Amino acid sequence: MHEATAQVRAHALDEAETVAASAGGGAAILPPDAPVRLARPRSQWRDVWDQFRHHKGAMIALVIFTLIVLFVLIGPSLWHIDATHVDIRARNKGFSAAHPLGTDQLGRDMLARLMVGGRVSLAVGLTAMLIAITLGALIGVLSGFFRRLDGPLMRVTELFLALPLLPLLLLMVTLFREPLSKHFGPALGIFLLIVTAIGATSWMQAARIVRGEVLGVKEREFVLAARSIGTPNARIISRHVLPNVMSPIMVAGALGIASAIITESVLSFLGLGFPPDFPTWGRLLYDAVDQMQMYPWRVILPGIFISLTVLCVNYVGDGLRDALDPRIRGR
Repeated sequence: MHEATAQVRAHALDEAETVAASAGGGAAILPPDAPVRLARPRSQWRDVWDQFRHHKGAMIALVIFTLIVLFVLIGPSLWHIDATHVDIRARNKGFSAAHPLGTDQLGRDMLARLMVGGRVSLAVGLTAMLIAITLGALIGVLSGFFRRLDGPLMRVTELFLALPLLPLLLLMVTLFREPLSKHFGPALGIFLLIVTAIGATSWMQAARIVRGEVLGVKEREFVLAARSIGTPNARIISRHVLPNVMSPIMVAGALGIASAIITESVLSFLGLGFPPDFPTWGRLLYDAVDQMQMYPWRVILPGIFISLTVLCVNYVGDGLRDALDPRIRGR
């Protein structure tokens, strides 16, 4: 009797599995204790990269900017001519196998000077951007999160926005050039002076952008919930506010690199930048102005590198803005 009942139950179970398999398109039924593998959720940065790849202008700019960075970083290791070597017998030479981009009025190789000058210009842009973004993000977060600090910090920001920045930069360079050069050396002293001056006069836009984002984030439900359980303000800022305002900070940082490179080139073009034996793209322009009509490529070459770098950085910043802002994705 028990054997017959067991056979009937086994037969019924086989029929149920057959029906379920045919209804599910032939899919086999997993045993109850089989492990279920859940799909790994996509990360936010993977989504940002997928969106960024669809911005054709930003991708082309990223490739060109990467080539420029490789040119200035790896190039001096492959091209062994010293950028400061003076060869009077080879001065004012045109394009040749020995000097593919010619030489300047002192016989210095232009290709080597473009590589070294690009390295310095990019270092100035990155360092000044980090100073400006750090200062701007700090002031923006404090102003947006703490109501009692909003008024004083925004008045200071508006004061800096009202100042004529180029005369202020010229004044700072004129006052502190000699003391810093004596203390740190001509190259390092001027580098510290220029990056500090540019960073200290270009943080205002980042501060206002971050403040606006913080004003919206601090009223969100998760921030209010963190406050309700007694979470300290410092932890709320580090865990909840800063991660949600990183998008505008990154975009402002990308655009700040271009602005810093342009500012350094202007200072060097005016003769207030690095010393003559320490080339930058702006310094190359300054040295070539007097002979621009006879040797125009000396102005065109550094001008092309400055323009390409700034244009690429601006396009990359535009692509980052579209990728990081979900409200304008797909446009």
